[in-house]
Amino acid sequence: MTDAESFLLSRPAGAVRGTGVRARYDSVDAARAALRDGAPVVAGLLAFDTAGPAALLTPDRWTTDAGPITARTPAAIRPSHVWITPPAEHRDRVAAALAAIEAGRAAKVVLARTMEVGFDAPLDPLSIAGGFAAGARDAAVFAAQGPDDRWLIGASPELLVRKQGRVVTCHPYAGSAARSADPELDAAAAASLSTSDKDLREHAFVVDDLRERLAPLCAELSAPTAPSLMSTGEMWHLATPIRGVLHDDSVTALDLAARLSPTPAVGGTPRAAATALIAELEGTREFYGGTVGWCDDRGDGEWLVSIRCLELAADRRGIRTWAGGGIVTGSDPEAEVAETTAKFRTVRRALGLDAAG
Repeated sequence: MTDAESFLLSRPAGAVRGTGVRARYDSVDAARAALRDGAPVVAGLLAFDTAGPAALLTPDRWTTDAGPITARTPAAIRPSHVWITPPAEHRDRVAAALAAIEAGRAAKVVLARTMEVGFDAPLDPLSIAGGFAAGARDAAVFAAQGPDDRWLIGASPELLVRKQGRVVTCHPYAGSAARSADPELDAAAAASLSTSDKDLREHAFVVDDLRERLAPLCAELSAPTAPSLMSTGEMWHLATPIRGVLHDDSVTALDLAARLSPTPAVGGTPRAAATALIAELEGTREFYGGTVGWCDDRGDGEWLVSIRCLELAADRRGIRTWAGGGIVTGSDPEAEVAETTAKFRTVRRALGLDAAG
């Protein structure tokens, strides 16, 4: 991004971009009011806790037919320091979550590890977004200006919700397996994921939750009975497309994003109980696991789940990123550590960290 740009959501077919900032909104209600009062669009970030502070804005200029961001091979920049949540600490958290699930406090909890990386020289947000684009495949690359001149930048494979007129679509991902450079091992990982009882149960929690939240709003609602396999450069996922037709097209994409987020794919179920467990075991989340997107004055828009992303510090010399996994009955703490390690590869690749050594 250039200093003038404030929002980007880019797919291979094209991008939407915001330039400059006409107004900022720190809550969903304030953004709703702005749309009612004539703002052409609002774009940005909703926190993991959608009742908490948002980072939404109306740009000075909004472009819906921009070309996609150019993929860039990231420079191999050696970091000044790297810190990652220790494997033993994450194993202990998973064990504690399993005990809470066994006690009936929740059915699923998503726990994440954190990686913090420092650099001696400032990083360019546009170069980071281009690094994500280099391996994004069909994932949407995004960069959104957050509070205090921080940025959230990433490549999310997961569509939370898209609204066009009365038609609503969601494409949740839940249930994961690391990919392999060996074709036979990669195929075996995909086949194992597609029949994994643990991952199928984890996925069903997400689909059921979205259907329950959409049902009161929709005259029609449909989804396949079984998930399909989707892949990123680093992971295999179970995914299910959901399509609905709204009773009332005055319901906006922003309304839907606030209603649906956070899904059990990034939080857990039941929502309140899982969120409380995350705060207890992991700590407070800000925008990771929330949603990033836009809504125009017709109520149309698109929102992604804020995963496979990093937060770039205001001084551009530090990043923080996260990798999570769903914990359900039958989860193995060691396997959960391995899953988060694999998911960190998206950010490591975008930053050139593996090339730097």
